[in-house]
Amino acid sequence: MRFFIDHCVPTAIGQFLLDRGHTVLLLRDYLPIESPDEIVIAKAQELAAILVSLNGDFADIVSYPPAVYLGIVSIQLRNHPEIIPVLMQGWINYLSSHNDPEYYRGKLFIIEVNRIRV
Repeated sequence: MRFFIDHCVPTAIGQFLLDRGHTVLLLRDYLPIESPDEIVIAKAQELAAILVSLNGDFADIVSYPPAVYLGIVSIQLRNHPEIIPVLMQGWINYLSSHNDPEYYRGKLFIIEVNRIRV
């Protein structure tokens, strides 16, 4: 799958995805890191990628209705980077069970250490 990684996402998360064979596109390679959210999500669409962000604004379904996008993943670290390995193991397990990009189209995924909400 193709993931567009927002600038606020720790490198370790992109590396987890890359190590498991996913395509990882970094915002910093396509846009200035201070780009407004509207530009960031539009670039993810243009690149035909699922947006991955820590930015809680993208979890706002009024501002960013999931049905309009190829998929939005909101990672909930809550300033605890030490949970990344556990959080990513849960997400990687989920991805292996749901490996069709079409499954992600039009959905918001909130990735937490103990659960994944769709």
